[in-house]
Amino acid sequence: MNIYDLPQLPLTEELVTNLLKNKNVRVERIISAGQTTDWYDQDETEFVILLQGNASLEFENKEVSLKQGETILINAHEKHRVSYTSSEPPCIWLCIFTK
Repeated sequence: MNIYDLPQLPLTEELVTNLLKNKNVRVERIISAGQTTDWYDQDETEFVILLQGNASLEFENKEVSLKQGETILINAHEKHRVSYTSSEPPCIWLCIFTK
């Protein structure tokens, strides 16, 4: 698999591909192109790398903008949502979830 291979655009919803999954860790590639999300309150810690595109994450008390190559650590039960994703270019996220 090439992490930069994109599906046919436009996407009507985010495309999530599980790359690795076991009892302690999950690695996903997520493609988004203009999609946003509802609020998350996850049991896992999430390390995010934005490989392509621009995005914004909203937390209860702040908003964080990400551009290509930037990372963020989201602690378990830290409420957040994706409030913006670019569509040109689409966002390619690499997300690592740990328990």
